[in-house]
Amino acid sequence: MESNYNNILVPVDGSAQSEDALAKGALIAHNNGAHLDVLHVLSTQQYGYNYGGMVDGDVINNLVEDTTDYLNKSVDRIKKEADLDDIQIHIRFGNPKTVIAFEFPKDHKSDLIVMGATGMSRLQRVLEGSVSSFVNRSAKCDVMVVRTNKENKPYKPVENN
Repeated sequence: MESNYNNILVPVDGSAQSEDALAKGALIAHNNGAHLDVLHVLSTQQYGYNYGGMVDGDVINNLVEDTTDYLNKSVDRIKKEADLDDIQIHIRFGNPKTVIAFEFPKDHKSDLIVMGATGMSRLQRVLEGSVSSFVNRSAKCDVMVVRTNKENKPYKPVENN
């Protein structure tokens, strides 16, 4: 069976798992001659609890600037590593689960989502639920969940002290 993907989405959150997913997604895009969308979702849920629903404009501007800087550095690195030029960065606000599983793929006609198995701690997964599990169950396109690093070795579990 041969799959040919045209629009690949890689959501990133700064974790090692998402960085490895980005590297693998870029390789798939290169091998398929596909466009690569790199997405970071700024969760609106976390600000509602911390700031009573009101977030200062400077905070938002700083978040967007920091995220843009992070995404540009990641894309520059990936362009060299994967010899890929057709990459675009995106920043969205909202619930990461629904943005990644439904909204972004619909808007950008994504036919493959490549994402890390988890970027959250155990406590975050218990409180919020796993984004990758939700996307894997709910997305209308193919989903590849990356469970290994760049050398295809499994991640060692983080031990809590």
